[in-house]
Amino acid sequence: MNTNRVILPEAAQVVGGERLVASDAASAGEVRSPWSGEIVSHYPVSTPDDVAAAVGIAVDTMHTTAIDPYRRYEILHVASEMLAERASQLAQLVVAESAKPIRDARTEVLRAIQSVLLCAEEAKRLTGEIVPVDGAPGQAHRVGLTLLRPSGVVAAITPFNAPINQLTHKVHAAIAAGCAVVLKPSELTPACATALVDILHDAGLPPGWVQVVHGGPDVGRALVGDPRVRVITFTGSVRAGREIRVLADLRRTVLELGSSSANIVHHDANLELAATALAKGAFTYAGQLCISVQRILVHEAVHAELVDMLADRIRALEVGDPSEERTDVGPMISAAAARRAVDAVAASSQNGARVITGGTTDGPLMQPTLLDGATPDDQAFRDEIFAPVATVTPYRLVDEAIDLANATPYGLSAGVFTGSIDVAFAMAKYIDTGTVNINDVSTFRLDIAPFGGLRDSGMGREGIPYAIREFCDQRYMSVSLSAPE
Repeated sequence: MNTNRVILPEAAQVVGGERLVASDAASAGEVRSPWSGEIVSHYPVSTPDDVAAAVGIAVDTMHTTAIDPYRRYEILHVASEMLAERASQLAQLVVAESAKPIRDARTEVLRAIQSVLLCAEEAKRLTGEIVPVDGAPGQAHRVGLTLLRPSGVVAAITPFNAPINQLTHKVHAAIAAGCAVVLKPSELTPACATALVDILHDAGLPPGWVQVVHGGPDVGRALVGDPRVRVITFTGSVRAGREIRVLADLRRTVLELGSSSANIVHHDANLELAATALAKGAFTYAGQLCISVQRILVHEAVHAELVDMLADRIRALEVGDPSEERTDVGPMISAAAARRAVDAVAASSQNGARVITGGTTDGPLMQPTLLDGATPDDQAFRDEIFAPVATVTPYRLVDEAIDLANATPYGLSAGVFTGSIDVAFAMAKYIDTGTVNINDVSTFRLDIAPFGGLRDSGMGREGIPYAIREFCDQRYMSVSLSAPE
């Protein structure tokens, strides 16, 4: 495969402000381009002792120093400006490490700039509330209020599929709350994480407030299992989320896990709008987004028409080199991931679903795939496929569409296309997900809005203002006032 080769900076372990890069290839982890297969960088694999030291320094930092809210605002505001200055370089890092198409990589960096700016602004306005205790019998002399206080050290574990913006909802949000952080980024995208932490330090964040450790699940287990960590925020698989819940015991967890997002197209929908949005939402970053359009539930009256419209739009997508401006769909993160997706498509096909387009791979590059006639028994319907695959299933009644939407263990995000306010509110009320987007796809998300799932999709909320509050403890304060003399 041809590629415009980008050599990434070496990913660094950061503990107490000290940067450690891999000393030799034998002791280092490799980062390979999913597109070309070339080694683009290395990272130092952290040991359990490294993790313990990182947590210890974070604990000591919170015990011995504090950053007042306005200073947090200043640091994060400068970090946002630095992100903007380095936007082109960061987008290239995203392409090199994760093979996200360059246009999507730029969009992610632009979102991250705004997310960090939101963190800065929220750091100045973290408020509790006045509790009307004087309304209780005999308590007219009393005032009650709540205060928000930093919870303690935050363990942040981030995924490969949004290596810049996803990190801001954990690391930068925790800093805005006044918490020190130990970050373990995906071992597939460590240079992106290192670059963002370098920006924080360049923006004036004192040493000790963000530590970075690298490695696979064992490093994550060591971090989560350290009882000195007070909050764990994780984005990844359901299996790993369940393990984290066990290790966390009674400590707070924010888990953003899997999904099999339903998108409903009712007979009164604007089909042009729906088809265009669905074709984009299903195949952005090769479907490797937790809120990717996976299941399209369409009213039987417009089923055939919508399938034709979708097929036309999908076949027009440009598939190939993620560094090229024209590319809509790049490779998946690995050839193994693509093979798993093709196997799921084949199983659904054997079960009666019809492959309208796609269904083949060339190494990690999977052609955008549309399956018609999928049922709740199909793997491609039931499970999170995390690939450029969308299924279509017809329905007749609104209640049937809602039941189909809820026919998986996931509940993260859904999209509904309809011209009826009654249908819109019925689906928003009864679809069991954390988000329901009306006349838009499940993939639509704003970083200022609450974001999180139900059931196997996790718990807690991201979205900058909400993520920050996940890192805070609410303290109630009661004041008994004396009568004035």
